[in-house]
Amino acid sequence: MSDKSKNGIDRRNFMIASLATVGASAALAAAADAADAQDTAAPASRPGSGTVYTGDTIEGKKVVSALDVNDLEPGKKHLLYFQGVEMPTGQYWYVSVTVAKGAKPGKRGVLTSGVHGDEMSSIHTVQTVMNQLDPAQMSGTVMAVTDVARPAIEGMQRRWPNQGRGIDLIDMNREWPGNENGLTAPSRHAGLLFNRLLRPNADFAIDFHTGTTGFEVTAFNIGGLDVPEVKAMVELYPVGQIFDNHVYPGVLHNAFMDVGIPSFTPEIGAARVLDLEMISLFVEGTMNVLKHHGIVAGPMGRTGKDVNVFVGNSAFPILATQGGIVEHLVKLNDKVEPGQRVAIQRNSFGEVVAEYTSGVAGEITGQRSDAMSEPGNPLAFILFHKVAPEEGQSYPE
Repeated sequence: MSDKSKNGIDRRNFMIASLATVGASAALAAAADAADAQDTAAPASRPGSGTVYTGDTIEGKKVVSALDVNDLEPGKKHLLYFQGVEMPTGQYWYVSVTVAKGAKPGKRGVLTSGVHGDEMSSIHTVQTVMNQLDPAQMSGTVMAVTDVARPAIEGMQRRWPNQGRGIDLIDMNREWPGNENGLTAPSRHAGLLFNRLLRPNADFAIDFHTGTTGFEVTAFNIGGLDVPEVKAMVELYPVGQIFDNHVYPGVLHNAFMDVGIPSFTPEIGAARVLDLEMISLFVEGTMNVLKHHGIVAGPMGRTGKDVNVFVGNSAFPILATQGGIVEHLVKLNDKVEPGQRVAIQRNSFGEVVAEYTSGVAGEITGQRSDAMSEPGNPLAFILFHKVAPEEGQSYPE
């Protein structure tokens, strides 16, 4: 679920502006130097290639600060921890890494989940795919990272609780590709993961998500269909909708795309729960993708053609204008027409204070699942086709 800050201020700009207000011109210079260091000093301190073991183990699993899957023994599954950014205590946030290294060479796929901490079905989807893989029968490698934003997952909340000037909740899926010398821990964590774990081991990548707490989405994929490699993958899922849009910068799949790695985002229902029926659709589609790339053998499962997938390139938001209890008049995946009522809202007396209608012809792709709403909350998103779609559009992720 898209939840950009209402005032639209980028966190980095806000931090720099705040520093300036306390007369910290030196701090501004230091921040600029830190940003420059990403392009200058960082390559010298970052391993150019190869796996770096820290010498630590956690629950019997080795810890790495950089990974090259080519270094791992073929025909086996490898369970590792990757050392991320430091906590305020000076300890590290670790992320779980599972690598299925095929007996034969081939393409390298990266599956990620847990970029938002309240998205359980995305984690279970990746785990289920990895459990189905037999490295002895594979050609190539599949690497999975299921708990990218570990501190957010610990609280089962969407955002990373950053310890800056008091608690600041940062959406990590607006931070990619990150900056190893950035101004926040999530930015540095993203930079470490992207530079030392994800990007070096990916020929293609899939970043799994769900709706956010309080907002449920249907089963759909987000990706730019104008990129042939992406189109070929997203169409292999037996899900009802495809959002053909590159959306906005800062999301993980766009960080991959920016460096030439085909990538997209599946969206798997509601937050904080396991939707096993919906998960099975994305497991089937992901296995199709691995077959498409020759990593695993076997016949294709169902695809978008088998379920008459609906493709749209824009998401029409319906925002609450009043406070009160929301009653939806349509369901996820329902087709709607312009002017059709999709929701009503009542106050504490039970009086109808607002009626909401669709402004487009399309399909319901997301709905508010929290029964109460205040003004400005998204109540629904409608997937539709627009002749000239907007770039950087919000979406129900």
